[in-house]
Amino acid sequence: MNTILKLFLLFIAATILHWALMAFMGGVGVSLNVMLVFAVAVCAYLKPEYGYALSFVCGLFLDFFSVKLFGCSALTLTLCAAAVYSLEKRLDFDGILPQMLCVFCLSLLAFLLNCLLLKVFAGFSAWRGFGSFAIGIILNAFLAPFIFRVVRFAFVRGNKSY
Repeated sequence: MNTILKLFLLFIAATILHWALMAFMGGVGVSLNVMLVFAVAVCAYLKPEYGYALSFVCGLFLDFFSVKLFGCSALTLTLCAAAVYSLEKRLDFDGILPQMLCVFCLSLLAFLLNCLLLKVFAGFSAWRGFGSFAIGIILNAFLAPFIFRVVRFAFVRGNKSY
């Protein structure tokens, strides 16, 4: 199956999972970022031309359905993709702990970068409180091994990566 077709199908699955979890967790005040976890997983296993493009598209998806500064999530996820590609020779993304640690740190970075961009360009910052912030980042990290496994299954055959 073509790599782009696989990416498209996985993107659809990630958006459905994102909507489902946000509908469930949003009522409690917890904000998950499934699209960030998905973009990081793709960047861990695919070439930069696929990872950067998908990260940007995932960010645009988040921007279309949010009420904050348009382009903020696209820039944030693209910068997270750059961070993953700079770490790819230093981290073994096949291990669960590096996956969780990378997603945890990038979720923290994405949150801080979103707050900074909102403050600079819109004049306000979005803070839902420490509880929502901490639980969302921790749940992103716990979600990472499952999404990494699906992406790895779709794209890695033996030692060959697409």
